[in-house]
Amino acid sequence: MLEEYAGAIVLEVDGQEVEVIDLSPTTKTGRKLVKTMNKTGRAKGFAEGVAEYDLAATVAIPLTGDLDWEGIKGAKLTIYPLSAGGKRESWLDCFTTEVGEKYSVDNEARRDIKLSALRKVKE
Repeated sequence: MLEEYAGAIVLEVDGQEVEVIDLSPTTKTGRKLVKTMNKTGRAKGFAEGVAEYDLAATVAIPLTGDLDWEGIKGAKLTIYPLSAGGKRESWLDCFTTEVGEKYSVDNEARRDIKLSALRKVKE
């Protein structure tokens, strides 16, 4: 049976579509290893913690109409697959932590953005 897999995605920032080249969302679960002194000499479990959501995006730099990436606070970032049937994922209350730029001979000018989010939801 032929399977279809997730491919290219569309990125929206507060409803505005962004020309994204690369997107890497990361979730840190917040779980921590609990070490105890016991005769086995190994850890016995873990403790729940606070989850952290980080996103690293590379976008093309347009000549006009670029977002104020440094000023993003409280934004909603949503990704969804181009093909039908895929689920949307959103990160809520996003804020920018780093913004950088890249220029090279062979590629378009690019901007690297690092963001953090307070929540992640599947829609």
